Amino acid sequence: MNSRTRVIVLAITAPVVVFAIVGGLLGTVLAREDTYQHLKIFDDVVSLISSNYVEKVEIDKVMRGAMNGLVDSLDPDSAFLAPDEVKQAESATPPPAGDLGIELTRQYYLRILAARDNSPAAKAGLRTGDYVRAINDVPTRDMSVWQGMRALRGPVGSKVTLTIFRGNAADPHVVSMTREALSPLDISGRIATPGVGYVRVPAIGAKTVEQMKSQIAEVSKNGATKLVIDMRRTATGTYDQGIALARLFVAKGTLAVRETKGAPTRDTIAAGPGDGSIALPAVLLVDNGTSGAAELFAAALHGNQRADLIGEHTIGRAGVQKLVKLPGGSGLWLTTVRYLTPAGTPLHEKGLEPTVAVEGPEVEFGQPAPAGDSALDKAIEHVQTAQPAAAARVARATPVWLAEKKAA
Repeated sequence: MNSRTRVIVLAITAPVVVFAIVGGLLGTVLAREDTYQHLKIFDDVVSLISSNYVEKVEIDKVMRGAMNGLVDSLDPDSAFLAPDEVKQAESATPPPAGDLGIELTRQYYLRILAARDNSPAAKAGLRTGDYVRAINDVPTRDMSVWQGMRALRGPVGSKVTLTIFRGNAADPHVVSMTREALSPLDISGRIATPGVGYVRVPAIGAKTVEQMKSQIAEVSKNGATKLVIDMRRTATGTYDQGIALARLFVAKGTLAVRETKGAPTRDTIAAGPGDGSIALPAVLLVDNGTSGAAELFAAALHGNQRADLIGEHTIGRAGVQKLVKLPGGSGLWLTTVRYLTPAGTPLHEKGLEPTVAVEGPEVEFGQPAPAGDSALDKAIEHVQTAQPAAAARVARATPVWLAEKKAA
C-alpha cells in the first residue's frame, strides 16, 4: 500500500477507532481487541484492492463506499456525509421552500415512508412502500435518506422526476411533479357513525394539541362518545410534540423512555398533573407510514392501555440523529438517541404490532384506491364493542376544557 493510500486509510479509520473505543454508536459496542482485528482486515482489503484490481483504483471513491457501507449497516437514518454535506447540515440557511410532501426511509433503495395529504406526491398517487429508484435520473441505490430528502427539495415551481417501483411490478413508473410550498395541515373531524367521532391527524406540529382539543369538543357536541383517531401516513413532527399530544389522553403512567448513548441511565417521561384531559374511549388507526412523533404518540396510548391499535405494523422510526465531524471535513450523521415504549421495549427499528391487523389495499399504479376503508370499518366496530367496564371507567370523568366548551 503506498503512502497516500495509508494516509487516507488512517484519516478515515482513526475516528472510527476512537468512536468505537469511547462508546460511539456502531450497532453494538465492540471489544477493543475485536475492533483492531476488524480494522486490520480492512487495511488488508484496501491493500489487496489497490495492488490487484484490474483497473487503477480511485482510493477516495473506495473509502467513501466503505464508509457508506459501514454507516448503512446501522439504521436507515444514519449516514456518512461528505464535506459539502457537512456544511449543509451545519448551515443555518433553511432548505428551499419547494417540496413534494414525501418522507423517506431506506430499504436497499430509498422507499416512501409516507406521502403527505394533499401534497404533490399524494396527488400523483405515490403511496407508502413505493420504491424510489432514481431522483432526476440519479440512482438512489447508494443514496442515504439524508441525501434523498434534500434532493427532493428545490425552488417552488421547479420540476422533479422520480422513478418509482411498486410491489412486484417489473416496469418502473416515471413520475414528474412540481414542487410546492406546503401549508401546515390541520386536524379534521367528523361523525363516522352515530356515537363515534373520527379525527384525522395528517401531521403533528405546534398547533396539534389545541386542534385536537377543538376537534374532539366538536364531535362530542355532535354526539360522539367514542373516538377513532387516524394516524395513518402521519410522519412529521418532533418527538416532544408527539409526547405533548399523548399527554391529552394519558392521565397517569410512563409515556415513553428515552435512551441516550453514553448516558448512565434511561430517561423516563411520565404523565403529570393536568394530563389526561381527553377521557373518551379511543382506538388508533396506524400503518407502515405511522412514524416518528405519531409512533411515539401511539406507543404511549397503547402502552398505557388507553387505546388499541388497528391496521398495520408501524415502521419503527424513533431515533434522534446528530452530526459527528471527522478530520478532513466529512462527518457521520448518527442516531445517538432512541425512544422505547412505556414498557421499556425497543421502538426504533422495531415498531408497534397492531392489536387488530388489517392490511392496506393493494393499488395498481395509476389506479384509484378502493372506495371503502376496511381498516376504518374495523376500527369503528372495535371501539363500539369495547369492554363496557373499561369504557365506563374512561368516560366517567368529563374533562374541564370540554365542560367549559359545552357550557359556552
